Amino acid sequence: MKVSNLLSIAFFAAIGGSLRYELGQALGLAGTIIVNLAGCFALAFLTYYLFDRQLFPNWLVTGLGTGLIGAFTTFSTFSLELVQLLQAKLFVQAGGYFLLTSLGGSFLAWLGYVSAQKLRGRNH
Repeated sequence: MKVSNLLSIAFFAAIGGSLRYELGQALGLAGTIIVNLAGCFALAFLTYYLFDRQLFPNWLVTGLGTGLIGAFTTFSTFSLELVQLLQAKLFVQAGGYFLLTSLGGSFLAWLGYVSAQKLRGRNH
């Protein structure tokens, strides 16, 4: 891997991880939901609008996608919080958390894709 890609990932991961940490500290479980849903939209939009058009150098694309959004979103925290809800026998909350994150994330990724396609259509 190129050094420029590694440096870009490290730089943007520091930003994404810091943002996720602050939201998690401020909002708890809601912060995890927000970062994961926002990350689903952002990655799909960036992938299908900016990255596909090759408007940026590879090191920047890698840094934004893998570094920023990869560190901003968190499947591991989602999974841990889901297990904690189940251990606390909060089954309705756990089900809602799972469905909101899974279905909401899929919907927002689709919405990011559709938004990017519509915006690209206007710019061609």
